[in-house]
Amino acid sequence: MNLIEQIKENARNNRQRIVLPESYEERTLQAADAILNEGLADIILIGRPEDIHKQAAGLGLKNIAKATLVDPATYEKSGAYADMMVELRKSKGLTKDDAIKLLANPLYFATVMIKFGDADGEVAGADNATGDVLRPAFQYVKTLPGISVVSGAFLMFLKDKEYGDNGLMVFADCAVHPNPTDRELAEIAVATARTTRDIAKIEPRIAMLSFSTKGSASHEMVDKVVSATKIAREMAPDIKIDGELQADAAIVASIGLKKAPGSEIAGKANVLIFPTLECGNISYKLVQRLAHAEAIGPVLQGMAAPINDLSRGCSVGDIVDLVAITANQAIGSKKK
Repeated sequence: MNLIEQIKENARNNRQRIVLPESYEERTLQAADAILNEGLADIILIGRPEDIHKQAAGLGLKNIAKATLVDPATYEKSGAYADMMVELRKSKGLTKDDAIKLLANPLYFATVMIKFGDADGEVAGADNATGDVLRPAFQYVKTLPGISVVSGAFLMFLKDKEYGDNGLMVFADCAVHPNPTDRELAEIAVATARTTRDIAKIEPRIAMLSFSTKGSASHEMVDKVVSATKIAREMAPDIKIDGELQADAAIVASIGLKKAPGSEIAGKANVLIFPTLECGNISYKLVQRLAHAEAIGPVLQGMAAPINDLSRGCSVGDIVDLVAITANQAIGSKKK
């Protein structure tokens, strides 16, 4: 059983409530139908039930009747949702009328459902920009305790099984935060450790990457990585982490032994934390193209509840997989 099948099996055995706010989007409806057919999650669709059923019928979908359909205009809890929004954002001047207007937007409604405890996670972005998906999440769900930044991790499946855990590695941040501080970089490392355990199903061995290994170069950018490593160890003493390490010292056993003797990570890393977004984004795309690796993500991490963003060019299969991943994040969060 490959990792995606393991993720789906875990989702199937621990059903979570995943809300899909883009309920009129064709691929999203098709994915919802497949998810319900496979029993991967309990799906919540936001919109007018008669319109959703009509579109589903036009697409020949048979399982949408198994979904929970919620119309914000008539939902019995909409008033309570609006009251909670006002309480959370009263310092920003939010009024009850403002909140009711926001709840007419399915992206806001879905996020507030999660905050209220009526859903476990959300997947959106097939029909909306990343900023539109994440804005309500930042305002209402916010980040995990001790984490101030959201970041994006990629699961990298390499053809060369010598690296990582039988060819599986996790790269971060490759999607969100351009130039993290040392504290933020440490938070990204700790959040990625959780993603590695909950989604990749492996124990993280984290390398904090730089152009220096153990003082081989001197620069403020190196100092940031050294400091981030120290902070991450203090934040999460249970994770295995080392830095600063060059990429070859992190993943090649012979080079790790030579450049960082005594390190339990050097030459054996399965998680790579990049010092800036440009490094991470360029690296994952180069590995994907030149090494013909499969890249799954970004998996957004650091949120207090799992909310994941799709590419607007996504396929139905991409949505199904990301719902299963989101369910696994919710399962992991509840265990903690």
